[in-house]
Amino acid sequence: MTTAPPATTSETLVEETARRVVAEHPPATTPLPELMGAWYDAGLTWVHFPFGLGGLDAPRSLQPLANRILREAGGPEPRTVNTIGYGIVAGTIRRYADTALAARLLRPLATGEEKWCQLFSEPGAGSDLAGLATRAVREGDGWRINGQKVWNSLAHLSRWAVLLARTDPDMPKHKGLTYFIVDMQTPGIEVRPLRQLTGRASFNEVFLDDVFIPDSQRFGEVGEGWIVANSTLGDERTSLGDRVAARGSGAIADALALWAAHPERHTPVLRERLVRLWVRAESQRLTGNRARVAATKGVVGPESAIIKLLNSELTQHVYEFCMELLGPEATLIDTYSLDAPDDESGPTATQRKYLRSRATTLEGGTSEIMRNVIGERVLKLPQELRADKGIPWKDIPR
Repeated sequence: MTTAPPATTSETLVEETARRVVAEHPPATTPLPELMGAWYDAGLTWVHFPFGLGGLDAPRSLQPLANRILREAGGPEPRTVNTIGYGIVAGTIRRYADTALAARLLRPLATGEEKWCQLFSEPGAGSDLAGLATRAVREGDGWRINGQKVWNSLAHLSRWAVLLARTDPDMPKHKGLTYFIVDMQTPGIEVRPLRQLTGRASFNEVFLDDVFIPDSQRFGEVGEGWIVANSTLGDERTSLGDRVAARGSGAIADALALWAAHPERHTPVLRERLVRLWVRAESQRLTGNRARVAATKGVVGPESAIIKLLNSELTQHVYEFCMELLGPEATLIDTYSLDAPDDESGPTATQRKYLRSRATTLEGGTSEIMRNVIGERVLKLPQELRADKGIPWKDIPR
């Protein structure tokens, strides 16, 4: 376990440590796993994590400072190295794994050597996640898992997954769930790609056939999986606040670039639409700053759900504007090849981003679910009527 460094101000500590790492491991010449390993060992991957687990016990608000120094030196945005592992899973590992297991899992997660995916949604349990049917039956010192998951981003590239399964069908649906982590190389796991509208296949469906998971890979108590899962889902939303977007960046940057490239297509109506979209993007960026500040104080406020809701819908509106500006060119696409790189580049990148944007109001919680979260948990409006409340899961019609 790494010992705490000499006392100094947290901001100075983070800045000096980050500059030392990029000086000793120049991003341009250092292999990515080695660079991100040094970043983790120095406590810069999640600065608010404990010493020895990729952190410095510093305020979470200093994470953008460390990340900016890494990017300015030519390194990557850390979350892009292991998207799901970095922002969604790491916090759950820190909270629920013992120190030895956390150390075993977090470093290769941070370096990108072991990717992670999320085995939550099912064909019959998407927005109603608590209605899932994948079963986990106790067997000796572990559990035997059978079921099907779907919409599993990057499952075909992942070494590890977080898994939510039903361990007690006699309990109401929210109380009979248990949370596990599973090695994706375990016998009985089959991953099948789902081809998207863009021609790519970054989503998958995963089949679990008599998969054995040792009880040591259970997070939280048996039957308390819904509590653990909500901590994961909360991290998924609040992680958006860790990265401070530059003004005019993201999807709106594509619209601005397209506008500048086609002055012959400017009209007063399109100009007004673009200005309105820019204002929405800027107000959302500032809301992201609010969410980041709230997270540093240990307060998960409404900003994270609001950001998710507004960002997904704004992204769609921006690319709809781009398609209108492109006119007939909007119908063109360079390739639908499954083997094409999934980097949204090429001569028709804007068209592909438009197609990809159709998923933004579904993934990570549908817009309808986000509105429920805001209405019920933030505005304290009456909850929706639930006909299955208090009923054992096995007795709920499906």
